[in-house]
Amino acid sequence: MLLKKSRILVALICGFILSLFVGVHLTVKADGDTVYVIPVEETVEKGLSKFLERSFREAQDMNAKHIILDINTPGGAVDAALEMADTIHNSDIPVTAYVNRRALSAGAYLALNADDIYMAPGGKMGAAAIIDSKGNAADKKSESLWLAEMEDAAKKNGRDPKYALAMADAGVDAKEAGAPKGKLLTLSPEKALDVGYSEGTAESLEDLLKKLHLEDAKVEHAEVSFAEKVARFLTHPIVIPILLSIGSLGLVVELYSPGFGIPGFMGLSALMLFFYGHLVAGLAGMETLLLFIAGIVLIILELFLPGGIAGIIGLIAVVASLFLASGSIKVMALSILIATAVSIAASILLTRVLGKRMKFFKKFILTDSTNTESGYVSNVSRHDLVGKIGVTHTPLRPSGTVIIDDERLDVVSEGTFTEKDKKVKVVKVEGSRIVVREI
Repeated sequence: MLLKKSRILVALICGFILSLFVGVHLTVKADGDTVYVIPVEETVEKGLSKFLERSFREAQDMNAKHIILDINTPGGAVDAALEMADTIHNSDIPVTAYVNRRALSAGAYLALNADDIYMAPGGKMGAAAIIDSKGNAADKKSESLWLAEMEDAAKKNGRDPKYALAMADAGVDAKEAGAPKGKLLTLSPEKALDVGYSEGTAESLEDLLKKLHLEDAKVEHAEVSFAEKVARFLTHPIVIPILLSIGSLGLVVELYSPGFGIPGFMGLSALMLFFYGHLVAGLAGMETLLLFIAGIVLIILELFLPGGIAGIIGLIAVVASLFLASGSIKVMALSILIATAVSIAASILLTRVLGKRMKFFKKFILTDSTNTESGYVSNVSRHDLVGKIGVTHTPLRPSGTVIIDDERLDVVSEGTFTEKDKKVKVVKVEGSRIVVREI
């Protein structure tokens, strides 16, 4: 049965690896002036960062004359925003940020890194205070880094850094821009134009092209592929612990159930989705996946090999692969803790509560045991030997053999060395362990 399970597991993993090679991005070289429009939407995270990086490469390959970032985001992860800013700075192609509704938090930072900024009517840019995953103010070290990045982004493009700092720090007084001390700055199109944080207001993308004198250029739009959409969802900080919890829970339940069934399939599917998302997003490489597979193989081998070393190494390899695939060590550590807690709680619930009270769960959980009450005997306890006298047949160091009533028995002394042909007395019997004392 274990061999059959391992074959199924290997087949599923191989099929998953083959599926990773499906889907190729094709780039067509454009003739003449081309404007490449890249949408920056929803949450700023690692998946969006890799999409932006891929889109900039495509713009470079097609010799685009200009890149427009069509921004509408509430913000997101700082580390992803920093990566995206580096992508913008490393580009030789002029970049214009078009705040098409909202560029808040990390979105405001991305807009500030562009060469020019235009805003749609009713657009908002600002409110860039850094917070942690729980919504609380970040630590001083992280806050200091973020303020320095906001200030630097403004300075690089000739903008007054005071307003960038006011977006991220309520302690900065920007009363003339509508944000007195104690309030974070959020700029409207009119205020942004007044303080030099916008080159103008554009009613639409077509209007923006006219203002950039690119109305005759060919417009190409970067499209998020289905795989990238899936990857962005699977790499979301909220989805990661859910996937790991389902993965660990499914495999734990599979250990308690005969054969290979739904729990094991669900567990493997969740883990495969985790690595698929991180591979497509560019957060993990094939070496990370191979490390994970090696860990799983070692854990399976532990079922056949004694000692426990293979299982321990396998577990370490699996955990290490998860951390290597993650874009954030903190998020991954928290996700693993949540998954572990869920697995422990579910194991207790299934084995101690549901497994005994509900017939449905009895089909999934193996509750039979070979105990003495059921008529199974692993060894015969020789309590009848207590008090009997025998002679050592071999030296006891402290284990050896004695002869009692013409019967040869394996025994241990109380801890002292006993020579051969010495009289001993049985003082204790614990299961198959017979303890003797020299007379």
